[in-house]
Amino acid sequence: MKQYKIAVLAGDGIGPEIMKQAIKVLEVVEKRNDVSFELQHALFGACAYFKTGKSLPEETLEICDKADTILKGTIGLSHEETLKIPVEQRPERGALLPIRKRYNTYANFRPVSLPRELSHFSPLKSEVIGKGIDIMMIRELVGGLYFGEKERGVDATGKRWVKETLEYDEDQIRKILGVAFRTAMKRKKVLHNIHKSNVLLSSILWNEILEEVSPQYPEVEIKHVLVDAASTALCLNPAQFDVMVMENMFGDILSDQGGGILGSLGLMPSACIGDTKSYFEPSHGSAPDIAGKNIANPYAMVGSVAMMLDMVMGLEEESKKVWSAMQSVFAAGYSTPDLSPAHGEGKIINTDDFGDMIVKELEIL
Repeated sequence: MKQYKIAVLAGDGIGPEIMKQAIKVLEVVEKRNDVSFELQHALFGACAYFKTGKSLPEETLEICDKADTILKGTIGLSHEETLKIPVEQRPERGALLPIRKRYNTYANFRPVSLPRELSHFSPLKSEVIGKGIDIMMIRELVGGLYFGEKERGVDATGKRWVKETLEYDEDQIRKILGVAFRTAMKRKKVLHNIHKSNVLLSSILWNEILEEVSPQYPEVEIKHVLVDAASTALCLNPAQFDVMVMENMFGDILSDQGGGILGSLGLMPSACIGDTKSYFEPSHGSAPDIAGKNIANPYAMVGSVAMMLDMVMGLEEESKKVWSAMQSVFAAGYSTPDLSPAHGEGKIINTDDFGDMIVKELEIL
């Protein structure tokens, strides 16, 4: 029997509610496979700061260091509550970026997936959706502007200024491009390279490295798209894309737009992959306005479990069944209150019930 230690970081806001549903799914997977999950719960984010004075406590780091992988919920609070936390300890700066850096989780996978049967969620017209959307966005996650040197100050005249550095080296670029090419080889063998080489030197280097890497994957067709053109194309004809690769900030923006064309970031899980450790999380925020109301949809959280089962544990068939179970619940006309405006008229159930229905469908499969 294979055994896995999983660090469970439920986080803030709706995090604990949707994590509860993810654990239900893990229990089903554990019962019917030759696998054992040891779940280690730890504080992470604003909840950790208010209890320990740090948004990423040492105890949490120790649990994550010993874990085989990390399952992470949502982090962050309302603007008013966030102001009570020192800038350097706010969840994104004090917890999220440090954990990315610590484990060098350089490759972010965000599936923008909406089967035709669920196209009613999307704000796009049915003729634009076509047979459905199935895009894998791959984002470099530990370089670029977010991790570059940052300065701020006041000049001699009293004028405030800020400087932030966008920095990449060729090893970082080559590494993420290798991930993207290998992913494209497993899918339709088409890779859209998203860049801004008409303005940014970083994109020129990015494209130079791509030309050096591409001969290793002669079967993959490369399509170069400027990032602003890509944002338009995602709205006008998303079906043209299969695998998209991009640097950190471009990926942050375009993947959120991907959530928009699906109808909600609540429909987008993600995986953050490093050489020795990875973490899996929903792409959406902590939704503090609905926290504790049991109305948040757990799709992205459970989808992150599906990605973990496939990418860390090699349980590809079980992963597919989790996806199918979730989509079956939607296809049967059920939704949660947070997604009901996009869903239109339907059978509205709460978070716990949605999780139970996923489990029921999964057990049938």
